[in-house]
Amino acid sequence: MSPTAAVSAALFFLLLHSAVATDHIVGANRGWNPGINYTLWSNNHTFYVNDLISFRYQKTQYNVFEVNKTGYDNCTTEGAIGNWSSGKDFILLDKAKRYYFICGNGGCFSGMKVSVVVHPLPSPPSLKSTGVHSGAALVRRRSVIGAILGFVLLGSVWI
Repeated sequence: MSPTAAVSAALFFLLLHSAVATDHIVGANRGWNPGINYTLWSNNHTFYVNDLISFRYQKTQYNVFEVNKTGYDNCTTEGAIGNWSSGKDFILLDKAKRYYFICGNGGCFSGMKVSVVVHPLPSPPSLKSTGVHSGAALVRRRSVIGAILGFVLLGSVWI
């Protein structure tokens, strides 16, 4: 695959993913720090499969571990499922389940832990309930896909 085609394909998948996924920044503008009620924060968000949860923090002070419920309840990293320490961590929520995240270097005891429930993607509305004729919906869907592909292919010519 040529470098131009690779860039085009990457752009296509980035556009496709960004159209359906949400990046949930833990703690919003306050980030991943002690003394924040992350339970309240998570209860005000709805998470779906393929969303991202991102943690922003000073990488020399904190980190993020994905743990099981026991690790979450006891603030322990034993048997951790994953760990991150870049200070700008983007974690794909790729399954419908409850996820548990803690700060593994003591911050958990100061409230740096969050649990989120990830829901399956909602089903698209049925064509009958929207009142759209199935042929029109198919043409519209193909037009959108065609426009995206055209954009990517046109971009690959100019790169």
